[in-house]
This record gives sequence, structure tokens and C-alpha cells, in this order.
Amino acid sequence: MTDVIAEPVQGSPPAAPAVAPSRRHRILRRWRLAAWFTVATLVVVVAGAGLTATWLVRRSLPQYTGNLTVPGLSEPVRVARDGLGVPQIYASTPHDLFLAQGYVAAQDRFWEMDIRRHITAGRLAELFGEGQVETDAMIRTMGWRRVAEQEVTLLSPQSRAHLDAYAAGVNAYLKDHSSWSLSAEYGLLGLTTEVPAPEPWTPADSVSWLKAMAWDLNGSMSDQIRRSLMSATLTQEQVDELFPDYDYQRWPTTIAAGASTGGAGGGSGQALTDEQLGAVGSSAQGATAIDGVLGERGRSIGSNAWAVAGSRTTTGKPLLANDPHLAASQPGVWYQSGLHCEKVTAGCPYDVAGFGFAGLPGIVIGHNANVTWGFTNLGPADTDLFLEKITGGTYEYRGAQVPLTTRTEIIKIAGGEPRTVTVRATRHGPIISDVYDRVKQAGDAGREPGIAPAPGGYAVALQWTALDPHPTLDAVFALDTATDWTSFRAAAAKFSVPSQNLVYADTAGHIGYQAPGLIPVRAKGDGTAPVPGWTGEYDWTGYLPFDDMPTQLDPPSGYIVSANNAVVGPEYPHHITSVWGDGYRAARITKLIEDAGKLDAAAMRRIQLDTHNGNAEDLVPRLLAVTPGEGARKAQALLRDWNFDQPVDSAAAAYFNAVWDRMLELTFEARFAGTPYGKGPDGGGLWYEIVRKMLAQPDSMWWQNTTDPRGLRTRDDVLIAAMDDAAATLSGKLGTDPAQWRWGDLHKLTLRNQTLGTGGPAPVQWLLNSGPFEVPGGTAAVNATGWDAREGYEVNWVPSMRMIVDLGNLDASTWVNLTGVSGHATDEHYDDQQELWRTGRTAPWAFTRSAVDTATEDELTLTPES
Repeated sequence: MTDVIAEPVQGSPPAAPAVAPSRRHRILRRWRLAAWFTVATLVVVVAGAGLTATWLVRRSLPQYTGNLTVPGLSEPVRVARDGLGVPQIYASTPHDLFLAQGYVAAQDRFWEMDIRRHITAGRLAELFGEGQVETDAMIRTMGWRRVAEQEVTLLSPQSRAHLDAYAAGVNAYLKDHSSWSLSAEYGLLGLTTEVPAPEPWTPADSVSWLKAMAWDLNGSMSDQIRRSLMSATLTQEQVDELFPDYDYQRWPTTIAAGASTGGAGGGSGQALTDEQLGAVGSSAQGATAIDGVLGERGRSIGSNAWAVAGSRTTTGKPLLANDPHLAASQPGVWYQSGLHCEKVTAGCPYDVAGFGFAGLPGIVIGHNANVTWGFTNLGPADTDLFLEKITGGTYEYRGAQVPLTTRTEIIKIAGGEPRTVTVRATRHGPIISDVYDRVKQAGDAGREPGIAPAPGGYAVALQWTALDPHPTLDAVFALDTATDWTSFRAAAAKFSVPSQNLVYADTAGHIGYQAPGLIPVRAKGDGTAPVPGWTGEYDWTGYLPFDDMPTQLDPPSGYIVSANNAVVGPEYPHHITSVWGDGYRAARITKLIEDAGKLDAAAMRRIQLDTHNGNAEDLVPRLLAVTPGEGARKAQALLRDWNFDQPVDSAAAAYFNAVWDRMLELTFEARFAGTPYGKGPDGGGLWYEIVRKMLAQPDSMWWQNTTDPRGLRTRDDVLIAAMDDAAATLSGKLGTDPAQWRWGDLHKLTLRNQTLGTGGPAPVQWLLNSGPFEVPGGTAAVNATGWDAREGYEVNWVPSMRMIVDLGNLDASTWVNLTGVSGHATDEHYDDQQELWRTGRTAPWAFTRSAVDTATEDELTLTPES
């Protein structure tokens, strides 16, 4: 079993010491396997099948040792797995390397791969029935699969060859496997509906997942929708208060002032007219349908990445940390692997390891022998919603009627009749308002005063960078083989969508930052609200040139921090976005780096696990300055000596977060109830800033709650009421002694399989899912275990993985995944990293051949056909 990097870390829940991780997981796996046998036996009996439970369960598990014949290989390929099952693949040619990667990924996670391609092609209803028709219709309207197919044709011959080889590997696996032998989920689903045999894998199946990730990281569309919905009941001034500007005085920028590149030109944000607000209210329904499949997204979700130069480390070489924050799932979104040419040459240049996606060749985040890189989301204004005047089969543009382009999509439905969807589009993009009636109503409501609606009404078209075909996958292979800052930037220049922050370090001692991706240049507007499409005034005129994108190498500070904060200051001459994320995490990471002295890998891990609540720094003094009711005073006393950290055993953290939850409900949720905006705020980092500014305005209208019988009119009224309510709520949930309250009793994570784990029978859900279990941290903490104040304290997004790369000794680097490598619930590697992740520990990341050989516990040889 792989040794575990285990050290006491403040804010982490205690690990159970009685059973070593390897033994504990084997015990749990035996119990889970036994449960599978029982359930499968019952299933077989009920179904009248003649198979044994053991055969059904075990036949889908991958082969980890011995020899397998794989058609298409030219020479044998070695697959070495460590104690966590992470495959390190060694091949003599790129063709064999990527063919083997496809084969091994299919071994581990083909069900997940198949579901992903059904999502991105708008074909979920084929497997899961009527309930997925709306999701399919929205994705078909945007045309994710169509764009991916176009992108395949734009890729370099080398990238296309790698994709073809990967697909050949997947299909070699499919050739000998079907139904239960692919994954137990196929067999279980087949008991209730006819499941078509999986189709052969294609390059477009791989590329299309990039569309899903772009959607997951898109906050621009959500912001436009939110602004429009709010404007239905709020003044423009009030709406602006709910979208606070980035506070450059309090929060850092990733690149110091004057350090970023840039030239003349570029867009600048402009205030939109009232006529352009409120136009796309119901398009939120379309976004929600997709989010129900892909998980939470938006500006409250972020990531951390930072690099420190050798001048700040104990080794004299850089260190780099990354932990992308994404929706939680079982298995986790990332797939760990290593890709190694037996001899690294110009013809076979790969020697790289890290995190990628099952179904996509290459490594997305990780390191090779020379450089390492991490990602966070840039969050640009990469989307516009255009109101269009529709007349029959035409739309108005610059005073003329232009024909709509149309196509027909047929959605097949398991257990039902096919549904035909007509997709219409303007020059700005697909008309998403055709999918949902509420969007059509919002379009009509958004017409200019005094202008009658055009015959046929108004529609809403979506222009989004992800729908403009570009060969982004070229960048993945180029990153994997970069050798220095120059080749790294050349690779980043190929990265189109989604726009990201790339944090860099290399073995030569350099650290750097580069923003890649497509940033629209607009003739007018700033991407914050829907705009009229018929005037042509708000059209995109192109994209910001790569050489004008923010970049920096070896800053004097000796560190680079990217945590979804503003990348550049107001002096930057181009328009990236008007709505940066908050700077709480970036400011905290910066402080911890500056206070740490010389850092080593352990210090970097401690920073990743920091649970400090920046919101509490501002709010707690106000809470201590008022006098709540008698029932809340013992709870209030918890806050007096609190250091604002949020470990699972913290009573103060439990009470503070409960107070925060009630504050949001008493101020915003009560006001938004019954309005088009819906349920109210999620309570993320931007809401920290909104409330911080409100605290200086004790008579702000936001404090006035006309529905609460207590007559809340001022800031202190609401603070007292929130404290009283929180104390009463926790007394009912956790007992009447505040000293015994625990944050972990409220703040729990359940990892759910995204298909049968959410809608299957209860025994199946129990077998596929994990948890709930307590986790430390919270929203906008560095250890960002987010929760939605509208839903409760349950964790809905997490650090999806954690890695620390040591450029002084790559074999001293560490990593951990949220769950495990395998997608098979009865495999020992299905969740064997889960406890490490939960308790803030990591595992060694062997990279060099000798280190991999030492760590290898299972070895499989893939051999060519004779």
C-alpha cells in the first residue's frame, strides 16, 4: 500500500488510528462487496436470471496484473499501479501510449465516460427517460456535440492521431466487454429499461467533455440572469449593491500593478440601459436543468493555486500547490495517471503525470520532468445574452430582416416516443428561449418602452466563447511536453475555452502566471446584462490577442497567488470582466505565505487546509456589540475567544454559521420571496462583501424586514434576531448546551454517484454513494468546503483534488483525489483516497522510473496481437 503523508494539521478532523488505511479500506471493501453480493443475489432471483451474484459483481472489475492482448498496439506496454491503483503507463511510441491510456481509462471508468458523452451530446433521455428531455434539449440547442465535432477537424495532425489512438484503446476494451462486464450500473439500469449497447468511442466523444467543463466554470451567464431577475423588483442602485466592485485596497491582485502586459484598445465596461435589464429571467431554468446533471457552478465556486520561488522555500527550489473547487461526486471528477515514453525523444516526448478526465487523452493538471502547472478559473465575461426581434422565420439586424438558421434535433427517450426539437439561431448564436416558455415571457417583458413587440415577439440568443470552435485540446498535449517558460506560454496560447489562470513553476527555479483563453472584445457593453441584438451595437469584434493577456514571470515578491481574485488592477487597459470573484481566499493565502518564513511541502499543505473564516473577522465584533435574548447569550459567548477557524469540533463555528444563515434569510431571502429572483443568496464570498458594507449602514433598507413579527428595522434588530434564531435552531438540532455544539455535526459531505446514486433504489444508492461524513472549512475559506445557505449546511462543492509539487525533488511531491481511481463500486480503489482527503492527508506521488518501480504493487502488460 502506498505510504501516506500524515501529519497533524490544524482544522482537520482526527483520523481513526485503530486501523491502518490499507487494512481499514480492505475491511470496508469486504463489507461493501458482501453487501453487493446480497443485493445482486436478490436482483438475480427477482429477474429470474441464471447468473450468480459473485459473477455479476466481479466480472466488471479491471484486471490489474498479468498479460492482456490489446489489438492496435505495436509493442508491449507496461501499466504499473501503486497501492492506490494509480496507473503509470510506459510505452515506446505515442500511439501505443495513448491507446493504452484509453484502454486503462475504460477499464477503470467506462460508465462515467459513457454518461459524460451522453450528457454532452444531449442524449441522457435515451438512458434515463422523460425526466432528462429538458436537459437534452438545452444542450442540443447550444450544440455542444456539433461544436466538438468541428473542433476535432481543427486539431493538429499530431493531436488527432493521439485522439484516434485513445479511441482505439477504448474500443479495444469495448470489444470484449458489455453490460455487467463493463460496469454494474449497466446491469442494474437494464433491469428497469432497455439499455442500448455502448457505441464505439470517437475523438468527438473526448473533445466534447471540454464543453461541459466550460459550462461548469461559466459564471458570466448566471450573472446576467441574476441582474435581470433582480431588476424586476429592485432599483438599479440596489442591484449594483448586490454586485460589489472588487476592493483593490483590501484584496490582492494576482499580478502586481504595472507588471501585466497590455496595449491600446480593448473593451471597457459601460452601464447598460434600463431597457436592456430584466430580459432573460426564465433562462435560469435552462441553466438549472444542466446544473442538475453536472453539479453546482457559479462565482461562489472557485479554486486555489499558488507558487513560491526558491527564495521562500527550504530547498531553494519552487513549490506549487493547486486544489480546484468543483461539485462533489462519486467517483470524483479527476482521474490520476502517468504517461511515460520508455525513452523520451523528439518522436516520443511524453514523461508527465497528474490529473485528467476519464475519456480525455493527456494530463490536464500536473507536472513533467521540467515544469508544473495548476489551474484556477479566470471568470471572464465570455458570454452575452442577446435580445432578438423575431418575425416569422426572420430576425431584425441593423434595420433589415435576416433569415434565421434552423436545424432539427430528434431526442430519443427510453420508454417513450422520440421528441423533435427545432433549433433556431441568429448571427449571435442559438436561441435558447425556444427551449423554455418562461424565457419567451422574459424576452417580451424586456422590450424597449414605447415600442410594440415585433410579430412573433422577442427571443434570447446566446453568444458564448465555448460555441466558437477552437482546437483547445492541442494545448493539453503542448502543456504535457513543455520544457520551460517559453514553451509553456506557447502551449497556453493554444488554450481557448474555458479561460483560466495558469500558475507555473519549473526545475530551473522560475515561477510564473499566464492567462490563456478567448476574451471577447465588444463594440459596446461589458457582458454584465442582456443587450439588444437588432442594433448591432453590442456585437463582438474579435478576441483579445494572446500577447495582451495578463502574464508575469518571477515577481519580486517571490510568490504568485491565484484564488479567483482579480488578476489585474484598474490600470489594465483591456476588459476581462466587471465582476471578479472575492479576494478572501487570496488575501488569506498571501498572509500565510508571508508569515511562514521558509516554506516546505508540509507548510504548503497546512495552507491548503486552512479553515479561517474571513467573514467572521468583520461580523463577529458587531455580534458581540449587541445583546441578544437570554436564550442566546451563552451561544454569543462562544464568539468572544474564537480565532475564526472552522474545524469540525468547533462550537463557535457552528453557531456563527447558523447566525450567518439566519441573517441572510432575514435580510435577503424574505425580500426575494415571491419575486422572479427566487430563493435568495447562496451566502458565498461576494455576500460576505455585500453584508460587510451593509454593516456600516445601520439603517440600510436591506435591514428592514416587514414580514417578521418582531418588527426588524435596523442592523442591530436583525443581528439580535439572527442570534436568537440560530441559538434556538441549534438547541433543537444539537442540544441545549452550546459548548457541546460541533460544526461537523452540521457541515457534512455526501458523495453521490451522479446517475443511479441520485435516483436509483435506496439499496443501490447506499452501495454507490459514500457518507455523510464531517468536514472542516466552509465557503470562501482556503479549505473551501462550500455550502448553500438556501439549502442548509450540507457540503455541495469541495477541493476536488489537492496536489503539492516539489521542484527540488519531483518524487517528494504529493497528491490526493476526492474519492479514488476506480469507478467500480466494488473495487478497492473506488474510495480509498476518500479518508486521506477528508482528514487532510496526501499520498506520495512517485514520478521517476525508480520511484514508480518502488511504489508498484500491481503490474499489467498489454501486448499486441500476434
